[in-house]
Amino acid sequence: MSIVASTLSPSGGLKQLLADRDPRFFDLLRRQTLAATGFAEMAALSTLRKRARHQGMKTETAPRAPRLAIIGGCSLYPLHELVQHCLEAAGYPAGQKVDIFTGAYDNYVAEVMLPESSLYEFRPDVIVLIPSDRRCSYSGELFDSREQQEAQARRLAFDLLELCRTAHDRTRAEIVLANFALPAAFDPGPYRTRTAASDWTFRKMVNLELGLGAPAFVHLCDVEFLSARRGTLGVHDARAWFESKQPYAADFLVDVAREINHIVSGLRRNIKKLVALDLDNTLWGGVIGDDGLEGIEIGDTSPRGEAFKAFQQYLKSLTKRGILLAVCSKNDRAKAVEPFEKHPEMTLRMSDFVSFKANWEPKSDNLRQIATELNLGLDSFVFVDDNPAEVDIVRQFVPEVETVLLTADPSDFITLLQDCRFFEPLNITPEDIHRGQQYRQEAQRKETLAACTDMAAYLGSLEMRAVITEFQGVDVPRIAQLINKSNQFNVTTRRRTESEVRAVIQDPSHIAFTVRLADRFGDHGLISVVICRIEGTVMEIDTWLMSCRVLKRQVEDEVVKEIVRLARDLDCHVIRGRYNPTSKNSMVRDLYPRMGFAEGGQVGDQLVFELGTAGRQSEPTAIQVMRRSYEQVVSA
Repeated sequence: MSIVASTLSPSGGLKQLLADRDPRFFDLLRRQTLAATGFAEMAALSTLRKRARHQGMKTETAPRAPRLAIIGGCSLYPLHELVQHCLEAAGYPAGQKVDIFTGAYDNYVAEVMLPESSLYEFRPDVIVLIPSDRRCSYSGELFDSREQQEAQARRLAFDLLELCRTAHDRTRAEIVLANFALPAAFDPGPYRTRTAASDWTFRKMVNLELGLGAPAFVHLCDVEFLSARRGTLGVHDARAWFESKQPYAADFLVDVAREINHIVSGLRRNIKKLVALDLDNTLWGGVIGDDGLEGIEIGDTSPRGEAFKAFQQYLKSLTKRGILLAVCSKNDRAKAVEPFEKHPEMTLRMSDFVSFKANWEPKSDNLRQIATELNLGLDSFVFVDDNPAEVDIVRQFVPEVETVLLTADPSDFITLLQDCRFFEPLNITPEDIHRGQQYRQEAQRKETLAACTDMAAYLGSLEMRAVITEFQGVDVPRIAQLINKSNQFNVTTRRRTESEVRAVIQDPSHIAFTVRLADRFGDHGLISVVICRIEGTVMEIDTWLMSCRVLKRQVEDEVVKEIVRLARDLDCHVIRGRYNPTSKNSMVRDLYPRMGFAEGGQVGDQLVFELGTAGRQSEPTAIQVMRRSYEQVVSA
């Protein structure tokens, strides 16, 4: 068993890895941090993380950690240390320090409302607000009208969300708002659910209003759900409140800290795109090559068969969120295909998969081949198998791929995938819903390319149509999604949250547009994002990224045309582009020279390129542009 797959304790394996300065320390630290359930365990892990940082250990690369402020109606110690540990060990693992501001006890209203407060001096990227449960009680009588009780619940939720809005408007920070844990005591007995004046029902109403009314920049830390998951009796500690104003019991602090980490680190991290699945004892019970079509367990004729069918139904539901399915199995292809084509109880069919690898090659090699064929990064894959040896091989040879090892009981499968939390979107866009269809359409395009004698004929046969549009509010979720997940065709790999994208729309010093593309096979959706910053007579390309599905289709030529057009209309004489090399974006290293830009030197690791707008002539493309951006502001 590999060191990654083992279950070494903080007092054993991690200490040894730290003593050996073994870089595998950070991966095991991350896994154990995400699995920790108690305060003592998390505190021990935090101590080892601090020791590693003190010794100068760090991983190779990591995104910039956010500046985090925590404010609330409780004591924020030791919660803030647990949050810091989770972010540094499991959210932004590089041994780097996360800067955290902690507010004063129960002073969060003043800290938000006073413009000169130290909260704003800190300039946070994210603000975590934990209001006190004791402020979430109905102030009227037990038998006031339902309308009065509901009105007060809405008012309390509105006031909290307005506080969040004020903090966001003054900082542009993302807000993480904790909702309210439900009480564990029986009081007031049967009236607990018969009147909204009981703390139980009133808090549920407030939590519902918070969830339904939260704007895009507010992300709920669902304490109500977390407390139900752990067990409400284990959430509250009255003595800890009276002695030191702790908001929750010690072990539950771990749950909340880990949830805050999940939300904060997820703001600039996209969900996984593809699930690669084994077949035997994963999608059905038994071995298709040995048991035959009639011998495998699938369907409603047995409890195990029903569990496998339910798992397939769950996987099918993931495709409606834009998650792609692929098969990666050691099997004879003809036998592996048979259940999908012939078994009446199968939920999944061949058309549900964007790639189907059933052969006797190493699964690590097959995963790399799937990634190449679909033009996806391996770090967007999740590999699911019931064989621990196969999972361990994938972890060793394609460590970018996340893995899920299934148990021997198929009734556990759905929960295992749900609790890995790889498929939790901040939002779902229309492009996500149709992603599987888009990849199948891409296969048709490749067949057309194979039949064409030259590239020009192929591009002309696609009948491509593009719409170039300035950033629109309705597109913000998709724009932020592309900015945060695009790694290969991305010249600077600058990341932005939805709030930061909205700020670009309002900033007159920025020009930003998107490109949508369709052809005779179907609609690619929104596939390119460009953000330019105006500095006098220079237009600098701050962000330029594109979906790899449309490479070599002349979209980049139309993007440069648009940038030049806008630069001329804004009296910019020079367009400046920067290439910031990463381990994944080498494909755009020569993008600017190919587009006619001249080398303009180097700043640190960045290569600088410049293009003069005077006399620039553009070659026609095979794309019919239906609309140019900023037509209502700038003349075409």
